[in-house]
Amino acid sequence: MSSKSYFNAFILVFLAGLFWSFGVVTVRYMIDANSYVFQYLFYRGLSIATILLIYLFIKEGLDFYKNFFRIGISSILGGIFLATAFTGFIFSITMTTAAVTLFMLAVMPFIAAIVGYFVLGETLRRTTLVAMVAAFLGVCVMIFNDSISGSALGAIIGFISATGFALYSVTIRWKPETPKFTTVVLAGLFCALFSFCVLGFSLDPFSKMPVINSYLSLLHGLIVASGLILYTLGAKHLPTAELTLLSLMEVVGGVLWVWIPIFGINEVPSFTVLIGGVVITFAVLFHGYSAKRKIDPVTQ
Repeated sequence: MSSKSYFNAFILVFLAGLFWSFGVVTVRYMIDANSYVFQYLFYRGLSIATILLIYLFIKEGLDFYKNFFRIGISSILGGIFLATAFTGFIFSITMTTAAVTLFMLAVMPFIAAIVGYFVLGETLRRTTLVAMVAAFLGVCVMIFNDSISGSALGAIIGFISATGFALYSVTIRWKPETPKFTTVVLAGLFCALFSFCVLGFSLDPFSKMPVINSYLSLLHGLIVASGLILYTLGAKHLPTAELTLLSLMEVVGGVLWVWIPIFGINEVPSFTVLIGGVVITFAVLFHGYSAKRKIDPVTQ
């Protein structure tokens, strides 16, 4: 793989992480978020599936539907894992602070590295491992004070979400012949179907949901789908552990956006949260700068 291909993939996944970090903002803007979780997940799931279908149509024209005839076990499992990540993230972010939820996401590179090794035979470069440890320590610094107090359940759900996304990342590196974007479509549909099932297949709960929450659901779907397009494109050229490491920019951005005045949320982070964010950013950039010898891609 050429240095240019690696650099382009690095930028794509880096930007994907920043895209996803705005998800924290959309959830914080919701009115009484805990009361409309499943309605939110339903709308967002449909939005994600729709955006990906539009992308496939633009990319491949009227033949885009043929991708769905090539769906294999990796697509189905990937869709389930990603839907789990979708659901877990929303529950976690509505039950605890952004810092705690995003801390749990910091375990993704380690889970992905372990599973990637056994399933794909991917090995870690030394610089990748150093960056992973540094990023994890950075997140530990972020919650050093009392950020995690009273949020054990939210942290557990955040861990489940992180595991789901790590496993999804492995599946999109697993079968080269399987169309990757269909996995995201399936995840959106799985998430919407699960939510509709929990709501008793009734439209009544949607009529009670504030209109702004519906719009935020669709907006979050656009944000997530856009990031997943970038992430999937980058997955062709990056090992699983590196993919999830770069996506940790979601941790930094998520805490930053709910703090800066422009969004009006004013969830002020502690000094340790800011220091941890700097450490994570440095770890990610250090990894990109140090990655001179690239691992051959699994998918093409």
